[in-house]
Amino acid sequence: MVRQLFALLSASVIVFSLTATARAQEKTHQTASEGRWEGNVIRSNPDKSTLTVRNLGSNIEKTVHYDGATRWVSQEHGSNKVNDIDPTQVKENDRVIARGIWDKGVLYATLISKRLSHSN
Repeated sequence: MVRQLFALLSASVIVFSLTATARAQEKTHQTASEGRWEGNVIRSNPDKSTLTVRNLGSNIEKTVHYDGATRWVSQEHGSNKVNDIDPTQVKENDRVIARGIWDKGVLYATLISKRLSHSN
């Protein structure tokens, strides 16, 4: 009898744990989504690994977070040639396109592309 109660209690704990984990993962998938943000860099904070980027059309500012896994590139408008760059090459007023995962209004970038004009 004690073994059966212990087995039933153990099974209940396992099922509850699995259900809680599934709910947490589902919530993460609901709040995080793939995204893109484009505009001019208005602020750079290397200590926090963030760029504040103002969208050209709407003047809305969003935070773009980067880390060691973020790929940094530059590309001239209309060109297929993509150059790998260092994060220090992106400065205020540079035009960028960031791609990554949106989570709670912050874009966690997997790619940041500095856009070059024809004259650069």
